[in-house]
Amino acid sequence: MRKELVLAIDVGTQSVRVLAFDARGLLIDSASIVYPLPYRSPRPGWAEQDPGYYWQCLAESCRKLWSAGLVSPDALAAVSVTTQRATMVNLDGQGNPLRPAIVWLDQRRAGQLPSLGCPWRILFRLAGLSDTLHYLQAEAEVNWLRENQPDIWEKTAHYLFLSGYLAYRLTGNFVDSAGCQVGYMPFDFREQQWAAPSNWKWQAIPLDREILPELVSPGTRLGNITREAARATGLPHGLPVIAAASDKACEVLGAGCLEAHQGCVGYGTTATINVNVRQYIEPIRLIPPYPSACPGAYNMEVQIYRGFWMVSWFKEEFAWHERNLARQAGVRTEELLEEMVAKVPPGSMGLILQPFWSPGVRYPGPEAKGAMIGFGGVHTRAHMYRALLEGLAYAVRDGRERIEKRTKVPIRELFVCGGGSKSDQMMQITADVFGLPAARTAVYEASGLGAAVLAALGAGLHADLETAVREMTAVGRVFAPHARSVEIYDKLYRKVYRHMYGKLRPLYKAIQYITGYPKKAGR
Repeated sequence: MRKELVLAIDVGTQSVRVLAFDARGLLIDSASIVYPLPYRSPRPGWAEQDPGYYWQCLAESCRKLWSAGLVSPDALAAVSVTTQRATMVNLDGQGNPLRPAIVWLDQRRAGQLPSLGCPWRILFRLAGLSDTLHYLQAEAEVNWLRENQPDIWEKTAHYLFLSGYLAYRLTGNFVDSAGCQVGYMPFDFREQQWAAPSNWKWQAIPLDREILPELVSPGTRLGNITREAARATGLPHGLPVIAAASDKACEVLGAGCLEAHQGCVGYGTTATINVNVRQYIEPIRLIPPYPSACPGAYNMEVQIYRGFWMVSWFKEEFAWHERNLARQAGVRTEELLEEMVAKVPPGSMGLILQPFWSPGVRYPGPEAKGAMIGFGGVHTRAHMYRALLEGLAYAVRDGRERIEKRTKVPIRELFVCGGGSKSDQMMQITADVFGLPAARTAVYEASGLGAAVLAALGAGLHADLETAVREMTAVGRVFAPHARSVEIYDKLYRKVYRHMYGKLRPLYKAIQYITGYPKKAGR
């Protein structure tokens, strides 16, 4: 059988998806397993999951795909895996998990922070970056483990991102893609390899280099499917496993964004705006650009934590009526919410939301909270929901302007992907807030397509990455901005939204001081 297909496995926060593409980017078939319980919270703010559960769901989703009969494993030229970022796994010397994986949503923080030594402390203090350093150290899972579970840390022989763990389960090798290294680790983002021994990160996040995996570039081989992995998944023994990149990096690639003037908006659990750049530029000082799915390049990214998660939050807390109607009618709740939003005029009658439901590092800072202002007697749940969508779009536009300020390159093209891109109302709001046509990607699961592009490249189905992207990506529906809506949103954004955080920040700090939430980083 001619090997002309590639398989992309996308291990997300809510589900595992396997997608089979041909060399032209046509989706042949897909299968998914939705996690009944995405993570466990043994304590408030914690988020953990059994690493083996991700592997079991991956294997089950592959078997589900074969059972449908449209894709034969023997037709595959290669497989690649993209995953959620910054989910950490501890393994012992035999490759067995020592504890549940710490999922990226986890909010625990270390209290006892390692010392960098006098010279480094002085340098960070003079640069005005001591608070940022303390935040990064407190967020590092390594430091929490050393402080709170020293017995586990002592036994840890392999410390991996989820991507590295799944690479090990597939190939038997402790290896990972450089494009997946996004998290609080001693990684040199400029060189896209583990930091040099003299780098301050080894003191800020102390661990042994020997417990980290070897790194390879996206589009190159991680190894081959082992006999054990073949039995579990149905993938052919010996099938090449090609390094992909993190889910957001693959999303940018799958949207076809290779240049700095092309903005990729991802409306997922975390909403993001990204551009691909060849030069190392920090979007915010000390906050590095992330590795791109394009080897040697970088993604300038601004994140809105808990972005489209807020839609789920709204459904759970405020949309019980629509949920009941949807169950009775046999439709998705989102369809009824779309109808509800369409009846509210642009600007939500002055109701404006700041979507900082989770704190950030520098902007927003660790004290940040969400806010909604402008309430009046006219406002209903429909206005609240539209304001939520508009607030996300405002935050993404703010990210665009921050990126443009650093790159000096205006974003002239806008591509939107992720689950939120399925909403016509969100697409139109995005076009109107940005004042640009918003193009929905032909495959809304762009992260899976990006991983498939790298698999096709590694399998030799395309001569180079640019050709693979050109052949395999495409644009779906384009939403043109409406002039009157653009005018309303532009005024609300410039005269109201952009001032909200600065005005409310002192109040957020007072709330943090009085209530202790969110907890400050250790000292």
